[in-house]
Amino acid sequence: MNWILLVIAGLFEVAFAMCLGKAKESTGIIATYWYLGFLLCLFISMTLLVKVSRELPIGTSYAVWTGIGAVGTVIVGIIFFKEPADFWRLFFITTLVLSIVGLKIVSN
Repeated sequence: MNWILLVIAGLFEVAFAMCLGKAKESTGIIATYWYLGFLLCLFISMTLLVKVSRELPIGTSYAVWTGIGAVGTVIVGIIFFKEPADFWRLFFITTLVLSIVGLKIVSN
């Protein structure tokens, strides 16, 4: 169950990064809504990270949470913000995914 919560926490990290990107593109009250979404997603993500780090090793928890956030944010950037998707960028994101899977495999 902790691994599922950790994945959800990582997805909320992606969501708060996306909210920041959307807020940067917006103005007025719409930007304010995106910033509120950022705060909500940040709160949920951190709360879940704290919860799972009570049971899983903090090094593994933080590395997986950050990795999910990094990979997800790059994917969101490519899809929603038209960031480049060149070979090397995708290559290194793939190595990051493999590292996250490796951490899961070797963790108790």
